[in-house]
Amino acid sequence: MPLARTHSVALVGVTGHLVEVEVDIANGLVGMILVGLPDTALREARDRIHAAIVNSREDWPQRKITVGLSPATLPKRGSWFDLAIAIGILAAAGKVPRAATAGVMFFGELGLDGRVRPVRGVLPAVAAAAQHGFSQVMVATPNAGEACLVPGVKVIAAATLTEAADWLRGTPGPDGGPAAAEYDSDEQRSKHHQPNGVFAAPSPPPDTPRGTAPAPDLAELLGQSMARRAAEVCAAGGHHLSLLGPPGAGKTMLAERIPTILPRLDDAAALEVTSVHSVAGNLPPQVSLLDSPPFLAPHHTATKAAIVGGGSGVIRPGAASLAHRGVLFLDEAPEFARDVLDALRQPLEAGEVTIARSGVTTRFPARFTLVLAANPCPCARAAGPREGCNCSPVARRRYLGRLSGPLLDRVDVKIELEPVSRRELLSDRGFSESSRTVALRVAQARERAARRLRDTPWRLNGEVPGSELRRTWPPAPGSLAVLERSLDHGLITARGVVKVVRVAWTIADLAGRPRPARDDCHAALGLWLGVRR
Repeated sequence: MPLARTHSVALVGVTGHLVEVEVDIANGLVGMILVGLPDTALREARDRIHAAIVNSREDWPQRKITVGLSPATLPKRGSWFDLAIAIGILAAAGKVPRAATAGVMFFGELGLDGRVRPVRGVLPAVAAAAQHGFSQVMVATPNAGEACLVPGVKVIAAATLTEAADWLRGTPGPDGGPAAAEYDSDEQRSKHHQPNGVFAAPSPPPDTPRGTAPAPDLAELLGQSMARRAAEVCAAGGHHLSLLGPPGAGKTMLAERIPTILPRLDDAAALEVTSVHSVAGNLPPQVSLLDSPPFLAPHHTATKAAIVGGGSGVIRPGAASLAHRGVLFLDEAPEFARDVLDALRQPLEAGEVTIARSGVTTRFPARFTLVLAANPCPCARAAGPREGCNCSPVARRRYLGRLSGPLLDRVDVKIELEPVSRRELLSDRGFSESSRTVALRVAQARERAARRLRDTPWRLNGEVPGSELRRTWPPAPGSLAVLERSLDHGLITARGVVKVVRVAWTIADLAGRPRPARDDCHAALGLWLGVRR
């Protein structure tokens, strides 16, 4: 029977869905019919696959070819089904053993000359294949290093359609060796190198120079001790930060140095981050696994789709998801469009971005640390006649009013920076700590929080729901009196109370205390209300 089946994966966001490719060759009008809800790029696969098979010196069946992609209700987008369809046609025509395709997942775009080209999203696709019980995947050679990140999978790297077909036939390659390179993902991970033999460049420590330029260091921010302390608290607990101050006060410098005090990503977090960047096509060459916290600083002209993700055809992750487990820095935050800023409210609460389109709903992880930076007035000068600022109180209020109250209510720590004098710059040189020193305290605080939260789905204090804080981890008796008074006077919302308690736990973890005391809650309330440097 001229019927063959191969398998691939359709990605919806970073979630992979198993797709069965059925190929039937029957008598009838010569041509190829593709069914199963394909998009435009997938419909064009008919011409690409025909040219790739002919130019690979394989026989094209001069009969009616019907290709079905199941489940038919799932939208299929992109060009990476090419390899699975081509192998299915060859198997249905008897050019490749049908039994050899069983248990193999295929990913790859075909060139007209038969080359297998790399595609985006291989890491989450291979992970989905492993979850569905497939132990072998065939990918393009440039994607092999990424595919080897998934444990327990045998990776076959094929450079051309001829290599892929010869491997399935069991025939040797041109030099007498294997037709396609084979790699065991567990062996590759244990050796810490990529399949092509090039060692993957490890991420340098925060204080290691990169090339000729020195790495940023928190000690370079002088005269802003409170801001440095706020950055340490936010890094330790995963809290959001708002910085208000004139130009030159150190807002951007502080935000760029927060990643230098964050710990390395563990294996699970690194795979999450790498999967998002793989879907976006942002993985750098020679580096397969991203184990450093990402830092994203989009321009204030960025659209809503660029920040939270979207797209009319293939849905791509935005800056919020690319900053997952890292830092999203919005410099000149009031200059962003109001709807763009308000679109971040849902990810800040849920830790993920949900994008709904006709017939499909996509979710991207987006658990990041948000850092907002703003000037005190539109003219960006320090307040007071000596500095030349002539903005009226109404103009300042209108300018800062672009940051909505609901958005600021979700920010845990607010710091107001002031210009630094020469005396403060000189005196602070002996007290500013390096990123290495602060990163050690941050790591210790996170370890204390991890031990406390080890039997829960949360990792950081900033993720714990308010109900669990009240029921399982309440602060010391009497320490919340100031919060209760502030709530009665309308100075803080119920959400703000939860934020303050989370920050209080982080302050206690940094100090090594078993639970927050009254001073910790007072300090956390001051950070939430907004304190000067």
